Amino acid sequence: MPTAPSQHVFAATIQKSEEWIAELMRDLEWDDSRQAYAALRATLHALRDRLTLEESAQLAAQLPMLIRGVYFEGWKPQDRPRRLRSVDEFEAQVHQESRRPYDAPLDRVVRAVFALLARHVSAGEITDVIRILPLELKQLWPA
Repeated sequence: MPTAPSQHVFAATIQKSEEWIAELMRDLEWDDSRQAYAALRATLHALRDRLTLEESAQLAAQLPMLIRGVYFEGWKPQDRPRRLRSVDEFEAQVHQESRRPYDAPLDRVVRAVFALLARHVSAGEITDVIRILPLELKQLWPA
């Protein structure tokens, strides 16, 4: 029986998503993929909720399909954007989203996720995302 075209699409997005998780694990020197997934999910949700509706959708368009689904999980666009202005407020949102401790300080976790995004999302889109953020949050992104 031939493989359905959709199986290739799903296999590719699973592989790409696993690569992102593995990359995040390497960056954070973790060996727990569930922890890396939770960190990615929580940071993406906090970022998504801080962005405008339009910018959030534009960023999502560049994520692997599976991670895009995670990004939009539980999203209520009518409640956005949240006015998280400081690193402490942003980290509190990440902590609330994850409801678990990490084997690294939250600022390191957030920086690692932002670095992952900066490596895989177009420079123009990352510039647009950073432009929306207040100065304190901009400083969490790689130079």
